[in-house]
Amino acid sequence: MKVLGIVGSRRKNGNTSVLVKESLKPFREKGIDTELIFLGDLDFQSCNGCNRCKDSFRCVINDDMQEVYTKMFESDGIILGSPTYFYNVTAGVKAFIERCFCLDFFDEGDRSVWVSVNDAIPRKYASVINVSEQHTEEDSGVALDVMCDSLESFGYRIVGKVKALGLFAAGEASNDKIALSQAYKAGERLLKTINLKNSIKQKIEE
Repeated sequence: MKVLGIVGSRRKNGNTSVLVKESLKPFREKGIDTELIFLGDLDFQSCNGCNRCKDSFRCVINDDMQEVYTKMFESDGIILGSPTYFYNVTAGVKAFIERCFCLDFFDEGDRSVWVSVNDAIPRKYASVINVSEQHTEEDSGVALDVMCDSLESFGYRIVGKVKALGLFAAGEASNDKIALSQAYKAGERLLKTINLKNSIKQKIEE
């Protein structure tokens, strides 16, 4: 088993990073392979709309997203985190989501008919973490929904959601017991879900 953490904030010691790391803890405590990616460290561009991925089933832009695709395919689940920037995800997360368009395949004659690459391989799962300086969900924007809806369209089943409110100063999530607990539980739920899937798969194959 392997799980990939993806941080969409450029602050490596920021609140999103703190909570994504906390969500990876249940896996690390079990000795399970985890990896943490900071999108800000990568050199990649947003989708250019060329649509050539429909023939290759892979984005044709040769940049650091190619390595991210490989890591996503190798992982049983992912934990995606983004702070709220002007009511939405960060530019890095938006570009990441756009570049995952190549994971969806459309019927030639009817683009309302589509499947994800993750529909054709063993089911993938995800937890999503959103950090907002606002103190109410109504004021915190659509970032959580954007991440959840996008990952679901790529074939991920969302099993954990965290919306941490009222966090702004870098790293203050480290002292927020509620946010830390929610992040840990989201990771724990992801772990339990993957374990359950694997145990059922083993029984079916016996």
